[in-house]
Amino acid sequence: MAPRAASLHAVVPALLLVLLLLAASAPAAVGASSKRRRTPSPFPAGLAPPRYPVAPAADGSGNATAAKPFTAHYFPQELDHFTFTPNSSRVFSQKYLLNDTFWRKPNSGAAAGPLFVYTGNEGDIEWFATNTGFMFDIAPRFGALLVFIEHRFYGESLPFGNDSYKSADTLGYLTSTQALADFAILITSLKSNLSVPDAPVVVFGGSYGGMLASWFRLKYPHVAMGAVASSAPILQFDNITPWSSFYDAVSEDFKSESLNCFTVIKSVWDVLDARGSNATGLLELSKTFRACKTVQYVDSLSNWMWTAFTYTAMTDYPTPADFLENLPAYPVKEMCKIIDAFPPGADVVDKAFAAASLYYNYTGDQKCFKVEGGDDPHGLNGWGWQACTEMIMPMNVSSESMFPPSSFSYEERSEECVESYGVRPRDHWITTEYGGTKIYQVLKRFGSNIIFSNGMRDPWSRGGVLKNISSSIIALVTEEGAHHLDFRSATKEDPDWVVEQRRQEVEIIQGWIDQYNQDTAEMSQ
Repeated sequence: MAPRAASLHAVVPALLLVLLLLAASAPAAVGASSKRRRTPSPFPAGLAPPRYPVAPAADGSGNATAAKPFTAHYFPQELDHFTFTPNSSRVFSQKYLLNDTFWRKPNSGAAAGPLFVYTGNEGDIEWFATNTGFMFDIAPRFGALLVFIEHRFYGESLPFGNDSYKSADTLGYLTSTQALADFAILITSLKSNLSVPDAPVVVFGGSYGGMLASWFRLKYPHVAMGAVASSAPILQFDNITPWSSFYDAVSEDFKSESLNCFTVIKSVWDVLDARGSNATGLLELSKTFRACKTVQYVDSLSNWMWTAFTYTAMTDYPTPADFLENLPAYPVKEMCKIIDAFPPGADVVDKAFAAASLYYNYTGDQKCFKVEGGDDPHGLNGWGWQACTEMIMPMNVSSESMFPPSSFSYEERSEECVESYGVRPRDHWITTEYGGTKIYQVLKRFGSNIIFSNGMRDPWSRGGVLKNISSSIIALVTEEGAHHLDFRSATKEDPDWVVEQRRQEVEIIQGWIDQYNQDTAEMSQ
């Protein structure tokens, strides 16, 4: 038997946004050898996700806008907002981006336009800014100042520079609570510097960023008066959502296009394992997969395909896109067309490889594939730490899925994280800190002004809020939508249901701002 690849943690959430996020990444456990196939974890999505079975991170957002319609700035941010130890006052440069093209500045007594703030995901903030066209599209209507804040430990916002990932001593400052406090302090300081203390603030986020946006509204209601959380799986924790729901949803996407397509993918994994059980088989498979170098582990090939099918389901957009990779409109349908076009009796590995290649090489410019040793172009490395500390999103694979059945164990995850980082996860911290259990009952009287948007083609939607909680906590759900599709730039090819979803979001935001300005005016009298 060929040795297994180093074990990858089944972790989640890159919800650029980055997704994350398949969001999607998990670090390889140092020195561990895999005893069984582990469930790939979708979060961050990375974009250059970690290899096998780690699905996507839930992160990121929409189409890239032309050029770079923003300017970069850096804010002196404190390292630790929650202790008064000597190291807590250490300062690092947090990157943020501004676009004031459409901002209605205060003059002659007129109220300033709102601040629309993107709560950064697990990656480079410019990646999310250039892929969140919705905010740029609606800024003129509102006279909004656009702000995109980078999440600590990602992109250029590295508190310890090149040593930021050195050990748990440095990575210990990478938490969602510290990130939310960063956002609050930066927004408050920015408003003060612009002399607009009363300007309304609406936060936006997709995937992991969407989770942060919704949590920010709950934790800092005095800073942001509303939040738009797209594809935000805030219920993907504990036992709130069935653990098999993510991969069941991916499988349903493919089965809805073609039962034969679903069956081929479901059958390929055992065949792949059998053929890759020795060096000769791995050499032949490396040729079949057009690998740039001979593959050392059969799991690398499985992960390569697993990633392709999972991310394609997440980004099953109705128009061509290049968020994760260059893909055609409705890429799941196109993958299944490739499989269904093979003649009867064709090799199952050839079929599955041809379909997966659509994800990596739709443009046809790849001479070979980096099946092992891929890079991390969007700076998602920190997600492995987050997935080993607080972002514990249990996932397994049921026998009904097109992926090999696999289980999840809190105990195994804990041991893997100790081996990789020397820390144990706090399995239930997220629901303790932000809630989630009985959310419809809890937030009905407590929360307000949040939009949760989801498309049911997106596997992350199963962990999202799918029905209205109150008159001001609204769920906008589309049957055909994919991962934070609504945050993508508008195009002439957008189906009517996407146009309508965005229209409703704009109408709701307008109502929030009108009420806020009315309340502010009354209080000033």
